[in-house]
Amino acid sequence: MACILSPSHSIISHYSSLRRCCSLPRSFSFLRLFSKPPRAILISSPISTMGSSDTLSEKDMPLGLDAATVEEYSSQSKLLLEFTKMPTVDKAWVFKSDNANTSNAMFLVSQTNLLANKRRKSILSTHISSSGDQTVNFQWSPFPIEITGVSTVVPSPSGLKLLVVRNGESESPTKLEIWNQCQVEKEINVPQSVHGSIYTDAWFEGISWNKEETQIAYVAEEPPLPKPSFTDSGFSKKGSNEKDSNSWKGQGDWEEEWGETYFKKRQPTLFVLDISSGEIRAVEGISRTLSIGQVVWAPHSPNGSTTYLVFVGWSSENGFQKTPRKLGIKYCYNRPCSLYAIPSPFQNESKNEDISTVTELSSHGLSSAFFPLFSPDGKYLVFLSAKSAVDSGAHGATCSLHKIEWPSDGVLKPELTIHDVVPVVMCPNEESFPGLYCSGFIPNPWLSDGSTIVVSSVWRSRDAILSINILSGEVSQVSPDSDYSWDLLSLDGDNIIAVSSCTIDPPKVKYGHCTKAKQGQSSRWTWIEVSNPLLTCSDKIKSCLSDRNINILKIPVSGPFDGLSNGAKNPYEAIFASCKESASHPTILVLHGGPHSVFTSSYYKSYAFLSSLGFNILMVNYRGSLGFGEEALQSLPGNIGSQDVNDVLAALDYVIEKGLIDAKKVAVVGGSHGGFLTTHLIGQAPDRFVAAVARNPVCNLSLMVGTTDIPDWVYFESCGKEGKNYFSESPSVEHLSLFYQKSPISHLSKVKTPVLFLLGAQDLRVPISNGLQYVRALRERGGEVKIIVFPEDVHGIDRPQSDFEGFLNIGVWFKKHFNK
Repeated sequence: MACILSPSHSIISHYSSLRRCCSLPRSFSFLRLFSKPPRAILISSPISTMGSSDTLSEKDMPLGLDAATVEEYSSQSKLLLEFTKMPTVDKAWVFKSDNANTSNAMFLVSQTNLLANKRRKSILSTHISSSGDQTVNFQWSPFPIEITGVSTVVPSPSGLKLLVVRNGESESPTKLEIWNQCQVEKEINVPQSVHGSIYTDAWFEGISWNKEETQIAYVAEEPPLPKPSFTDSGFSKKGSNEKDSNSWKGQGDWEEEWGETYFKKRQPTLFVLDISSGEIRAVEGISRTLSIGQVVWAPHSPNGSTTYLVFVGWSSENGFQKTPRKLGIKYCYNRPCSLYAIPSPFQNESKNEDISTVTELSSHGLSSAFFPLFSPDGKYLVFLSAKSAVDSGAHGATCSLHKIEWPSDGVLKPELTIHDVVPVVMCPNEESFPGLYCSGFIPNPWLSDGSTIVVSSVWRSRDAILSINILSGEVSQVSPDSDYSWDLLSLDGDNIIAVSSCTIDPPKVKYGHCTKAKQGQSSRWTWIEVSNPLLTCSDKIKSCLSDRNINILKIPVSGPFDGLSNGAKNPYEAIFASCKESASHPTILVLHGGPHSVFTSSYYKSYAFLSSLGFNILMVNYRGSLGFGEEALQSLPGNIGSQDVNDVLAALDYVIEKGLIDAKKVAVVGGSHGGFLTTHLIGQAPDRFVAAVARNPVCNLSLMVGTTDIPDWVYFESCGKEGKNYFSESPSVEHLSLFYQKSPISHLSKVKTPVLFLLGAQDLRVPISNGLQYVRALRERGGEVKIIVFPEDVHGIDRPQSDFEGFLNIGVWFKKHFNK
């Protein structure tokens, strides 16, 4: 499915989940950032008893547990806590000092707070000094500083100021704070009548300082629209005051939201803050049919003419036949979008300029344009495109990179020429660049030449760091070529701060130097490990994972090849994290969602935990995954439930034939489309799996099509490219029949495997009805089923307590059934 349980790319991508000082850059003082810690929430669940050694009586036994499993819960929970405590790096910024060989860096760090059911965020700073012999020294501040109640922080380009955003809850105002080097410079309370919460979700998010650091453009929810008022006499023409006890507000017309994770988010709108006056102005002249995101300031022209804001706009008219339907947008790159420019609302009014004229920049057949970025000299506007996704209907596909020559006089003309920088790669040669799979840019990705950007991208089953020259289009892999994954954090001049990890090896901070190439030779990057307090790992975790190995296996595609593109005939891959003497250990087959997503070899806390319990982990990137070229990806739509299932079984057969695992000791787990595959596998291959776990699985496409926020996904994945032409809010009987035939529920009568279901009650992508129907049908046939519902969770089931309880139950479930 378009999102799910796809691995988090916070360290790489929408980068976001790894988002999971006293001496700060430029002597920032953050003391007033901190408010009273959130109140602890006591939870009543199995984990609240795990630290107790007392024997429980039968009447005191937690719901869903029996005496035989309590000890297993207790021991596994202690181990899972060790993994949960590990911090992650969300973002990093580097600021140059007056000394050319020194700089200051600021890291935003997250750590799970289970009792509060939140992520605890803190800032840690360091002073970086380097010398000519390529040695570097990081001098870390003694302690991190926790930032409580902060939605996001955004340093100014110079590093001399900091924007702190505190989004209000319920009807409370949003607070904007401007910090200078030692204190709060400006504090602004923004009432709901001006705008709602500021978007900080890395999709609609757009917070941009202007070059002079006097104004900030950002995206926030538009103010609530007026609603009808009523009294005991009926409708009130005059309206009512919120505090008027003799009246009440009606609901008014229903307004569609943007689907999964965007509950109560209707209309992302553009605003500009003038720091000196504290005035906030909405940017007028943009149609309400556009939802706004990812705003940046355009460079000033030499003659001081109009200053433009460049932003991405998504039309709400993207339903069937362009009807007003906000189809789910989270993780959905197939939503048409374009770049627009509009003058800043703080233009000099004396010029009598029309400051509400919107100019579309990226039309001309390019159906997708997002993450705009200006080159340091202001000559080029660079942006990503997911045209392949929009044109085909796939919710994720191979990206391309483009540029526009920005007019030197600052005068926008009706047509700006779009130049291709990195085109879509259809069928890569073995080991060559497979295409661009990049979901954003760091704040300043430019090397000192002004024409080379550094990005993170998926490279088959790895995350890699790439350099791209926007003039020549040359793409080079900067990170080492190994089975490890690398994620870009920030640039320190022409040096790189990154994180390196693998599935069973926690992240480490690395610092990269580039040795300039001599004539006829390639540049060479040297990487050193940075000693740091950021990514601490307990001795217990190190001990549990010390004898694990990781290999990326190439799985050949077996025939028939009739009708397959060349790219679809190429091998796909599986990541195998193995125990010592792997064949004697049970194996967990792990399947990603999407289906157009990917498992990379990055560290995953949850699967490292399962590995530490003594399981081999086999992650299969079946054809249709990102990172292998567009032809391989597009081979899956229309063939879900068959090609992907066969690819997974072929990968399983491959490791069995190599003697790497025991065929009689295999379990399977997956979420969303991975749950679709999990429930298909236990139906189509009922004798091959000891146990299964499905997280918010797609079980019945014919039920899902009428309840999901992305019904177009059902048509496209079931029917292929023709699905875009068939898509309707009222499916035909023939299509409903096809959807059912391609669904796991059509194989339900053959299921023998015990299954654990984990369901989020607030899931809009695969609503809970899908899993519940399958569960009830299994129980009707006498199948062994356990189900846990998380009342407040959405599709990812990633709230800290839910994530903890979910994976604890997965570990116990698999142990129980392998020990039978």
